[in-house]
Amino acid sequence: MNLKKSIVALTASIVLPWGALAEGLDESRVKELVLEAIRENPGIVMEAVSILEQQQAEAAELARADTLSNQRNLLEQDPNAPVLGNPEGDVTVVEFFDYNCPYCRRAMDEVQGLLDDDPNVRLVYREWPILGEGSVFAARAALASRNQGKYEEFHWAMMGMKGRADEASVMRIAEEIGLDLDQLQKDMQAPEIEEHIVTSMNLSRSLGFSGTPSFVIGDELVPGFVEKAQLLDAVTATREERE
Repeated sequence: MNLKKSIVALTASIVLPWGALAEGLDESRVKELVLEAIRENPGIVMEAVSILEQQQAEAAELARADTLSNQRNLLEQDPNAPVLGNPEGDVTVVEFFDYNCPYCRRAMDEVQGLLDDDPNVRLVYREWPILGEGSVFAARAALASRNQGKYEEFHWAMMGMKGRADEASVMRIAEEIGLDLDQLQKDMQAPEIEEHIVTSMNLSRSLGFSGTPSFVIGDELVPGFVEKAQLLDAVTATREERE
């Protein structure tokens, strides 16, 4: 149901007696009655919008809670997701990112600082290419670089690059770090690459994220750029909750 129909339906439920609705009035008559009520009391529309927003917020919160509860293993233990930091760490940080996101590049130093300061952090990367074809190409190349054992090196090089990630710049960096380019392009077409990206899209949607970077630390969702201190605080809080 689109937004306009949702508002009409909610307004109808506010202004029409339940008996009238139960009698099965046709849609045109319902609209007439709703319009009459709106003319007499314009505030009804705002009430309907407020109710709709509340319902949407409650549905989004339920989706987030369900994902954190029932898809925790996929979030933190997906074998198809790169892991940096300490693979045996006691707290997992999940970052959704895009190589063309300037805030993700700014967050690189903060994330590296987190790993330096806390050797028990396990960092899971979710490639979430939402900023165009160049982002998709970069994500595919990064994920494919795992087959040559160079994901971490490639990732940091991409995050530290100047300018936009596109096919030319991605392949240049791949060559600079010693990747076999022919093998890389072949591996980029593997089904597990597409699977990772689709999974990232689905998880981010269910968590209510709207942009990159976005972090999941325990039960805490942290959207947007964040400094190392806040990351450390969230990690410490998660660790203490589990003790």
